Amino acid sequence: MKNYLNFEIDVKDLENELESLKDPYNQEGLSEVNTNKISTLQAQIDDKLKQIYSNLNPWQKTLVARHEDRPKSKFFIDNLFDEFIPLSGDRYYSEDKSVMTGFAKFNNQSILVIGQEKGDDLESRIERNFGMMRPEGYRKTIRLMKLADKFNIPIIIFIDTPGAYPGVGAEERGQAEAIAKSIECSMELKVPTISIIIGEGGSGGAIALASSNKVIMLENAIYSVISPEGCATILWRDPKKTLEAATAMKLSANDLLNLKIIDEIIPEPLGGAHRDKNTILDSVKFSIEKNLNDFKFLTRDEVYNKRKEKFLSIGRTKGFTTSSSTEDSLSLQTGLLSDLLNKFKRYKNYFLIVGLILIVILTILVI
Repeated sequence: MKNYLNFEIDVKDLENELESLKDPYNQEGLSEVNTNKISTLQAQIDDKLKQIYSNLNPWQKTLVARHEDRPKSKFFIDNLFDEFIPLSGDRYYSEDKSVMTGFAKFNNQSILVIGQEKGDDLESRIERNFGMMRPEGYRKTIRLMKLADKFNIPIIIFIDTPGAYPGVGAEERGQAEAIAKSIECSMELKVPTISIIIGEGGSGGAIALASSNKVIMLENAIYSVISPEGCATILWRDPKKTLEAATAMKLSANDLLNLKIIDEIIPEPLGGAHRDKNTILDSVKFSIEKNLNDFKFLTRDEVYNKRKEKFLSIGRTKGFTTSSSTEDSLSLQTGLLSDLLNKFKRYKNYFLIVGLILIVILTILVI
């Protein structure tokens, strides 16, 4: 049974009619399949989907990113990688099933795969905690990222989470510290890292694993510091103003690419990734192959420096400075007076000694 969003009602009616035509035995009496009508209806469905999905607003894209039929990390891991060996536990507290981790083969190349997993049905969603990682999940990924770095193995990360788990137990076990350590570890790695946001990229729960050399988004995915509902509640004190919040936050892939926060957008099939999973699978595979090849001839230090420069340059070209050079934009621009004051503070003892000597000399000359 297909699940439809509230702006897909017309598509739902057309597809229900199409299904009834394809199965004439469900109608009253027996009839022949009307192939001409089927072709006409299919064309109408395609036109309607094209019309809807070419004009999605940011809130509608949020709904698509959260679609329960959307392909999850497990789907990509099962179909893109060979010889996947799942690894568990953070060696401190326990296993976190909201994130899948393990080593695998991609085109006969060893890869560390990390994937935030929401689950496909109610039972698996509860088991996976709806993709919301606890501290032990981040500490597990840190442990494995350091292991991959030691053996020079690239890292592929699939991101799909509404945010880190905000429960009392998670906070008591150091949720904020675990996220900060994960970001720190990600920035220090000297192996290529590629993060692909396949659905929701929510808050620090996503940033903890998206501090990568390449940050890629599916066309209808979202990436934001807070959910539109949370933003609307804080700014307007009205959780219903989700459209205004989603628009202001610039959480869509096109907005983030223009801001140079992400590096690439993977196009989705007509009607979203959930309508043609095989096509989106091929597109993701092609993107991973292309981006891994970009790092093929780089040294470990070059990989590290490229990641550092990428994040240091975010917000610099369209922010307070106009220079595109990272070094120039990061240098502190001070005036002449400020520069002199800084030098005086630094060498004030020398200035005092010289001043005393000059006073003694002048006194002698006067006498």
